[in-house]
Amino acid sequence: MSSTNLNLFKFSEPSIRTLHLTWVAFFLTFVMWFAHAPMKPLIMAAFDMSIAQWKALLILNVALTIPARIVIGILVDKFGPRIVYSSLLVISGFLCVAFAMAQSFEQLAILRFAMGFAGAGFVIGIRMVGEWFPARQVGLAEGVYGGWGNFGSAAAAFSLPTVALLFGGDDGWRYAIGVTGIMASVYGVFFYWRARNTPKGSTYFKPKKSGGLEVTSKRDFYFYLAMNVPMYLILAVLAWKLSPAGVSLLSATATNSMYVLLVALAIFQFSQIYKVNKEMLQNGAAEHDKYEFKQVAILDWAYFVTFGSELAVVSMLPAFFLETFTSLSLVQAGALGAAFAFMNLVARPGGGYISDRVGRRKSLSIFIAGLAVGYFILSQVSSGWPIAFAVMAVMFCSFFVQAGEGAVFAMVPLVKRRMTGQIAGMAGAYGNVGAVSFLTIYSFVNASTFFMIIGASAAVVFGIVQFLKEPQGHMTEVLDDGTVQRIELT
Repeated sequence: MSSTNLNLFKFSEPSIRTLHLTWVAFFLTFVMWFAHAPMKPLIMAAFDMSIAQWKALLILNVALTIPARIVIGILVDKFGPRIVYSSLLVISGFLCVAFAMAQSFEQLAILRFAMGFAGAGFVIGIRMVGEWFPARQVGLAEGVYGGWGNFGSAAAAFSLPTVALLFGGDDGWRYAIGVTGIMASVYGVFFYWRARNTPKGSTYFKPKKSGGLEVTSKRDFYFYLAMNVPMYLILAVLAWKLSPAGVSLLSATATNSMYVLLVALAIFQFSQIYKVNKEMLQNGAAEHDKYEFKQVAILDWAYFVTFGSELAVVSMLPAFFLETFTSLSLVQAGALGAAFAFMNLVARPGGGYISDRVGRRKSLSIFIAGLAVGYFILSQVSSGWPIAFAVMAVMFCSFFVQAGEGAVFAMVPLVKRRMTGQIAGMAGAYGNVGAVSFLTIYSFVNASTFFMIIGASAAVVFGIVQFLKEPQGHMTEVLDDGTVQRIELT
């Protein structure tokens, strides 16, 4: 294929088959990850849960995803996406079935926490799609993968209540959630049978060492360590929200134990990063192997404000419509709120396609600027607006948000091939950091201020994006025998 265009229905093309195999895998992980959300009234009734307990489940659902995306990134670079995606689907499927069979709130909480790993599946496909498509097409291909797969959360919201109704009775929700787990496990086996890590004859480049990103200068080493700090800080915020000062799921002693554990994990991770980069710190990096870590950091912050804001806004938008336009019913408000997620089907692939055509930095700058404007517009929405105008404002904003996500991951596979999984994992983790940060802010301010803060954050990130360097010519990777291989980026 010689152009940026993709024929998504040309199934005779191995790369197109792989793309479809991979986005379906991602789609199923998101269906499982958000399967509980539309079942809220049924699950709360079954366990006589309080609102605080339900909010705790929502927090637990995303808590583990931040470190999980880092871990999955390391595993996919080392072992390959085929075995890692298959394993994740099968294991998450069993956890999903176990959640459906839970008999106490404590069991629900533990299993929902463990399901955070399902949310890390996104990282795996970024590496796989990057292996199968050349640089001139990778933006659109990654956009299709991310946009269509990400729609799994909306699909769960629309379909699972109907499935629960079909099964009927008090346990209908259990069957609906259990079926999603079974489907994912079966598909995991199918994925292993049909998928391949790379096209025939291509080399799957692996990191020289595992445990952290390889950086290529002392300055980048300290920069990398600093970029890990926000992830631990936001996990500490999550622990605080589960403490007696928040939703009281954890005791004061358990919360303090979590803080100590986070410090221990940070020390361990920093020691692993040092081990991976010890030789470079002592002897420097080979000139042909160098890359700039700032590329990774810029993509992290861009995903912080794009995907982070999407997760946060999707969580509060139905309630925002309901409170702003009192004439709406609960169902109508939910449907209008879902308009934000629906844009994933076209906006994310569109963002990747535009990135392929006009350049990585320019396209990302346009999308970040657009989402800043979009959130500033949303901050002005009031009960005096026609509902149609409010929905149009939401659609305008969501297009730039999700196109920005597509542009971020159009760039990720072009930084350093052998570490694409880890780079995707770190960017993905920053998306969750953004979500928790924005939702924490939302708990203290009104909706208008909330949208203004996201818009202001986007304006700051717009400035950061101007330091992104456009990929030029080629990247190099070193084979096991020491041979240097060029990978063309044009």
